[in-house]
Amino acid sequence: MLHRPRLEAIFAARSALFDEGHLSAFRLFNGHLEGDPRYVVDVYGATAVVFHQTSATNDASDIDELIAQLRAQLPWLQAVVVKERDGATDESRRGRIAHLQAGATGPTVEIHEHGVRYMVDLLMNQDASFYLDTRHLRRWLLDRSEGKRVLNMFAYTGSLGVAARAGGARQVVQSDLNRRFLSIAQASTRLNGFAVDRRDFQARDFFSFVQGAKLSGERFDTLILDPPFFSSTQRGTVDLGRNVSQLINKARPLVRSGGSLIVVNNALFLSGADFIRELERLCIGGWVTIEELISVPEDITGYAATRLSAPPVDPAPFNHTTKMVVLGVRHK
Repeated sequence: MLHRPRLEAIFAARSALFDEGHLSAFRLFNGHLEGDPRYVVDVYGATAVVFHQTSATNDASDIDELIAQLRAQLPWLQAVVVKERDGATDESRRGRIAHLQAGATGPTVEIHEHGVRYMVDLLMNQDASFYLDTRHLRRWLLDRSEGKRVLNMFAYTGSLGVAARAGGARQVVQSDLNRRFLSIAQASTRLNGFAVDRRDFQARDFFSFVQGAKLSGERFDTLILDPPFFSSTQRGTVDLGRNVSQLINKARPLVRSGGSLIVVNNALFLSGADFIRELERLCIGGWVTIEELISVPEDITGYAATRLSAPPVDPAPFNHTTKMVVLGVRHK
C-alpha cells in the first residue's frame, strides 16, 4: 500500500481540482502510472470510487487502509464505493458501498463541470457512468456548439451531448443501444433546464442508426464517435484495434461538408503513432483532414511530480491512451 507521504503528495498535486461545494469530479489517484497498479481512485462530488484492479483476495486489509486514508485526507467524503474489476458477481463489479457517513442517503448523484450539471449513477455499471478523461472534449463542445446540430454516437450516459447542448447547440441527438444509459442522458439534460424531446434519444445499434440516417438524408454539423473498445451485434462489429477507419467511413456521410467528426479511441495497446498513420491514410484525397488533437487532463495522466511509470504503449503525439482527434469533413 502507498505510504501516507506519497498519497499526500499525490493529493496535493490535485489541490486545484477540489471545489468548495464538493461537486466536481476528477481522478485522485491513477495507480497504473503513480505507483500502485492495484488501484484507481476517482472523486465524484462527495463520493470516492475505488477501482480494485486485481483479483487478489489478500488486498482486503490494504483496501481498508486506503479507505481510512481517504477519509482522513478528505474528511468531507460522504461515501466510498469499491468496485472489483475481477469480481465474481455483477454486484461486486458494479460496486459496494464501503463507507457511508452518518446522515448521508447514498453516493453522489450529481456533479458539476465547467458550469454544467450531470447526473451520475455510480453503482449502475462497472465504470462510474461518467468518463473523466473526456473533460477537455466537453470543454471543446461547450465552446464550439453554438447553433449547431450535433450527433453523439455510442452516447453512453450522454455527457458529451449534454456539453454540446449547454454550449448552445440547436439540436443534439444522442444514440446508444442501452436505454438505461440514455435515461441518465435525459436526466442530465433536464438538470440543465433543457426540454427533453424523446426523439433526440434513440436506443439503436450504430450500424442501424447510420443506415437509417443516410436514407433520410440527415446531416450534422458535429458528429461524435466514441465507441467501446469492442462490441458486436447482428448488424456489425466494433473493434477499435482493427476497424476504426471503417466506423469513420460509415459515419462520415452524416457530417455536412465543412463539419467536424470527433473520434475517441481508447484502445490501450494501439500506439498514438499507429492511430495517426491510420487517420492519415483516410486523409488521402483531401475529403478528411486532421484538424486538432484534444488532450487528456493531468489528473488522468498523472503529473510530472507524481508519475512513476509510462503507459504500456507510447500514445504520442497524444498524451494518453485515450486518443481524441477532431477531423474536418468535406464533400464534393
